[in-house]
Amino acid sequence: MQVSVESGEGLKRKLKVQIPSERVDEQVDKKLREMRGQVRLQGFRPGKVPMKVVQKRYGPQVRGEVLDEVVRSTYAEALEQESLRPAGTPDIQPLAVEPGKDLEYEASFEVIPEVEVQGIESIELTRPAVDIEAADVDRILERLRKQHAEYTEVDRAAEEGDRATIDFHGQVEGEDFSGNSGEDVPVPLGEGQMPGPFEEELVGMKAGEQKTVRYTFPEGFPDADIAGREAEFSVTMKKVEAPELPEADDTFAEKLGIDGGVEALRERITESLEREREQAVRTRVKNQVMDALVEKNDMALPQTLVDSEIDQLRQQTQERMRQAGAEGEEPDLPADQFEEEARRRVKLGLLVNEIVRANDIQLEPERMQAALQRVASGYEQPEQVMQYYLQNQEMMQSLQLQVMEDQVVDWVMEQAQVTEKPMSLDALTSGVEDEENTEAS
Repeated sequence: MQVSVESGEGLKRKLKVQIPSERVDEQVDKKLREMRGQVRLQGFRPGKVPMKVVQKRYGPQVRGEVLDEVVRSTYAEALEQESLRPAGTPDIQPLAVEPGKDLEYEASFEVIPEVEVQGIESIELTRPAVDIEAADVDRILERLRKQHAEYTEVDRAAEEGDRATIDFHGQVEGEDFSGNSGEDVPVPLGEGQMPGPFEEELVGMKAGEQKTVRYTFPEGFPDADIAGREAEFSVTMKKVEAPELPEADDTFAEKLGIDGGVEALRERITESLEREREQAVRTRVKNQVMDALVEKNDMALPQTLVDSEIDQLRQQTQERMRQAGAEGEEPDLPADQFEEEARRRVKLGLLVNEIVRANDIQLEPERMQAALQRVASGYEQPEQVMQYYLQNQEMMQSLQLQVMEDQVVDWVMEQAQVTEKPMSLDALTSGVEDEENTEAS
């Protein structure tokens, strides 16, 4: 087998391969002889069909199959021989495939770039230091009380905390759009179920009143047809209901299925907040690590991988739009809308893989088990969820990737400069810094 490599622009490579005709002809002849014993043709006894007849009838088909097999196997051999790591599927073009002549083909592809991770020691990270306060537990307890409130219709203007029931019909420049209307829609005021500016217009309305509400959809709204455009809604207040919250006592805890009364409920809330804190801290630190790796490392990226990532991001966006209730034809989502994020993901994938390879980071089974238990704990029947994951290779691979990324983050933290920063739980989970913490830092 003869192999030559041509370098094109950037990461593009063209591999030319020539295979002696004997290698192909021998495999074709072997397959035809194996077939001969199984071929059944009228006028011939089973297994006695002349080889020339078998060759004439099945030769072209068998040769095509052999050519495909030889190309696949020799392509892999050529890559190993030339120490090439392709990015994605190659474009293979045959150059010579005639019987009795050497098989020749060329494969065009991009290669994975050589990666050398830079700047690890100079990375500066801030790790939030967060204590769970009694006020944090009180806030969750209050949220639970609101979720179990009983509502009574009142004859007054709607206030924040009330539940308003409305009819609405909206248009953009006189035209209807997907999800533009609803009847008897309950809206808990102040809980963000609808956009803030829209909810604010409902406060002060009484049952039976009508109002025109103008709202401008954000530029990044999933429905591209109305993103960034102003809609005019005709709103009718059907009913105003005031909440009556249950007392935070042992009876309430029992209603939630907690043995041990309200103190046991507070302990359960504290445990939940501690898990939320650990996850939020890890997410913050991980984002800092990934941002620093991207910033400190520049490299050429295979456009093949970028395009593949763009397709995946586009599909994810379309799926979110469907789940959000978007109807009709799927909007045209241009590639450049996802280009920046796709390039970031590809770069991070290459950097993380190189850190794993260069430092021989192995997937830790105990962390994998803990991650699986953590995912399953959010469901009513965690054992069934764990079994489902264990039987689903794709989901397990996704979870393994997350765990490996966490291990890479831990490795980077050991090399980087890490500073602890006091922060409230609310600031941590909301993503907004405390003013006093910001001033002190």
